[in-house]
Amino acid sequence: MAKQFDVIVAGIGSMGSAACYCLSKQGANVLGIEQFDIPHDQGSHAGQSRIIRKAYFEHPDYVPLLHRAYENWATIERETSTQLYFETGLYYAGTTENELIKGTKLAAEQHQIQLDNIAATGHTKTKNFVVPNHYEQWLEPKAGFITPERAILAFAQEAIRHGATLLTQQRVAHWKKKNGLFEVETNAGVFSSKKLIVSGGAWSSQLLPKLNTQLKVTRQVIAWLNPKKWDDFTLDNFPCWLIADDQLPGAFYGFPIMPAGKLGGPLGLKLAYHHPGKPSDPNKVDRINTQNEVLLLLQAAQKFLPNALGDILSVKTCLYTYSPDEHFIIDTHPDDNDLIIAAGFSGHGFKFASVVGEILGELATTGKTNQPIDFLRLKRFNN
Repeated sequence: MAKQFDVIVAGIGSMGSAACYCLSKQGANVLGIEQFDIPHDQGSHAGQSRIIRKAYFEHPDYVPLLHRAYENWATIERETSTQLYFETGLYYAGTTENELIKGTKLAAEQHQIQLDNIAATGHTKTKNFVVPNHYEQWLEPKAGFITPERAILAFAQEAIRHGATLLTQQRVAHWKKKNGLFEVETNAGVFSSKKLIVSGGAWSSQLLPKLNTQLKVTRQVIAWLNPKKWDDFTLDNFPCWLIADDQLPGAFYGFPIMPAGKLGGPLGLKLAYHHPGKPSDPNKVDRINTQNEVLLLLQAAQKFLPNALGDILSVKTCLYTYSPDEHFIIDTHPDDNDLIIAAGFSGHGFKFASVVGEILGELATTGKTNQPIDFLRLKRFNN
């Protein structure tokens, strides 16, 4: 096997697989290194489904990136003849003052995104939600979900088809810059490249010990329920959803029941809590003691979706990696423009994978990108 490459990508999860795909399509000689399998359930990108939306409450500056992400998802779907995006609509609920509602309406207004007022229009898909009278309720009809495992496999497959080398079960022991090349040591040997992309998810801090930005890793718990009225919550009858409980920080969210034969993964109705969980070492994650987190999810279902209550069918854990301001970090390293960083995707990053891969490819090949990422660069932490 060759030992020298144009670009090495450390971590072939959501962003790394997309970067390998984009670079190999451009003709770059790419090596991707993954410590687990492709895909795997040890990090941040497993769990069957990820919401994708354009009325982005976190910050309106994400919306142009989302427009491009939607285009890129459509491209990889065409190239692989695989459906990755499912348009279910996304239901939002919360108080007028809540950041979820304020930010969603602001992004929709600034970028002309369709957002339907449930009180004015009504939607049969939202009939099972029970929220207090003072909550606003909205539906973003063009939102839905992406299937993460299938997406990563699609990126990896196309990367290999275009000539990329992908190594699995190979941990990056360490790397250094020597004579203008990066030397990356794994248990399979030492490989060198002109450019290095670090997209290590929860392991990014270990791969970038000199990065002057603290990344926090937390464990998140996801549950799948057997609802009382199964047919009310199937893919054709129920939307994705985000509800901000005015008694708790963060927001609860969930998805329709996936057709088992079509999409695989756990059976039942998926729901979770978008808020920092227990701080965790990604190498020593407690995936067993989840009772308190599951109880919180059941309480949310009882409050907002009483017809969804039922037996717990599956419980899984994933990892969030937070930057200090909970926005992504996409940039070249301040000490070396040949080192490209993609980190801190904070539990809301997967929907961007198709465009982040493009950005990482551009940064690795030209040192710049046409995409508007200034608000995601490292310089913001120097203010």
